Amino acid sequence: MFRNRLGIEICAIGLVIAGMAVGGCGKDEKEDSVLRGPEFNVEGMLDFVRPDGSLIVRIALELAESRDEQTMGLMRRRSLPARGGMLFIYDQEQPQSFWMKNTPMPLDIIFIASDSSIVNIARRTTPLSEQTIESTGPAQYVLELRAGFADRYGIDESVRIKWQRT
Repeated sequence: MFRNRLGIEICAIGLVIAGMAVGGCGKDEKEDSVLRGPEFNVEGMLDFVRPDGSLIVRIALELAESRDEQTMGLMRRRSLPARGGMLFIYDQEQPQSFWMKNTPMPLDIIFIASDSSIVNIARRTTPLSEQTIESTGPAQYVLELRAGFADRYGIDESVRIKWQRT
C-alpha cells in the first residue's frame, strides 16, 4: 500500500515539474513480474551435436530437478530466450508424459534417453492444452524450448545432446 501511494506521489510531482505525463509510474513491480512470469535462470549449457560430433547449436539451460520444479516447469511463463530451454532431469529412464496446462506459449518438447540420444520430439505444442504429450520410449531427460526451435536448427532423432551445469 505504501509503495503504491509513494509511487503515485512521485508521479504527481513528476507531472507538475515536467509538465507532461510520465509513462510507467505507479506500476507495481509485483504486477510487472506477474505479467512477464518467472525470470529465466541460467544453470547450465546444452549442445546439440550431429552424428559426426560437430556442434549444431548451444543453448542456456534452466534445470528442473526437484519435484516442485518439475511440476511448475514453464507454467505461467510468457517468454523464453531464443537459445534457452528448461531441462527436466529424472533419476531413471522411463516413459515420460507432459501437458501444457497453464503454459501460455507453444513449445517444442524433446524427450531424451539416458545415452543422450533423442527419443522423439513433440513440435509446436498447443498452449494451455490438457492433452497428454508422451515419449515414444523411455527417457531420462525432457527439454522444453520455444516452438519452432527443432525445425529452425534441424534437430531430429539423429542428433545427440551434451549438457553441463554452470
